[in-house]
Amino acid sequence: MSRTFAKTAVIGSGAWGTALALTAAQNGSEVVLWTYLEKEAAIIRETRQSLAPVPGAKPLPENVKVTSDWADVAGASLVIVVVPSVVMRSVAKNLTEVGLAEDAVIMTCSKGIEKDTNLLMSEILASCVPFPVGALSGPNHAEDIVLGLPSLTLVGFEDITIAEEVQARLSTDYLRIYTTTDVVGMQLGGAMKNVYALASGICVGLGLGDNARAALATRALAEMTRVGTARGGKMETFMGLSGMGDLVVTCYSEHSRNLTAGRLIAKGVPAMECQQRIGQVVEGIPNTLSTYQLARALNVRTPLTDAMYDIIYNNKPAHVALRELMHRDLRAESVAE
Repeated sequence: MSRTFAKTAVIGSGAWGTALALTAAQNGSEVVLWTYLEKEAAIIRETRQSLAPVPGAKPLPENVKVTSDWADVAGASLVIVVVPSVVMRSVAKNLTEVGLAEDAVIMTCSKGIEKDTNLLMSEILASCVPFPVGALSGPNHAEDIVLGLPSLTLVGFEDITIAEEVQARLSTDYLRIYTTTDVVGMQLGGAMKNVYALASGICVGLGLGDNARAALATRALAEMTRVGTARGGKMETFMGLSGMGDLVVTCYSEHSRNLTAGRLIAKGVPAMECQQRIGQVVEGIPNTLSTYQLARALNVRTPLTDAMYDIIYNNKPAHVALRELMHRDLRAESVAE
């Protein structure tokens, strides 16, 4: 018998978490939106909107319960985790104690790689909980989702049957979901594109033009694919929604926090200060460190990631990093090399 997911819990009330709670509520079943701070839960309960509201956004329906109490998550059969990657491990530990349904399924929507361990978000969860763990990733800015604009995304589980059950549960008139069993590849695409979106913002901030940004996105896809396949992902995954699709939207959309941060970095603003100015998590900053570490562990050539690492963590001026990239040894175009 296939799962129907009578109760869904969304862990994390940021813009994306709120958008996914709205999506999950479309079929009228019980949805819990959990947030760490009660004062934030109170605001969302009152406004029925994200803490960063979008004009014209659909409100959260009444079947979405907004809470900061872990007890309200108990009994959930589908758990969607949408928290910053740096707190994933602490959230995973909480999920071991909350009392989920016996046939629960957990899905991460957080895009990152844990520094020092090189673990993906699903791997952190799987190391803590005794339930099937998968991921959702794609070119999905929350601002479009809450307006009901057409969007596509990718759901991955090693067990394709579970992926199809989640696909059926979350698909709506405006969100079309595809499935995959390449949980590793889809997560690496979703995490690494944040690094390149920062670089895209730097291109804009330096006034480098359209040619430079197109070249960046193209070589970023090659670099992402090299790392991803070395880590065990499938090449075709990086040509799809969670590779090229997510890369394009994050490198070019004005909704992209990473793009905004890159613009500030180009103007000389320290990376850590950018996050304070933006007021939300900029995943590309920690992802640059973790991607750099992963590439070194895999012995994969990553000139773009290396340049971003030097800019953010070694305080190298962006224009110097650009000059060094342009003066590297000439070579044939290739994804593999």
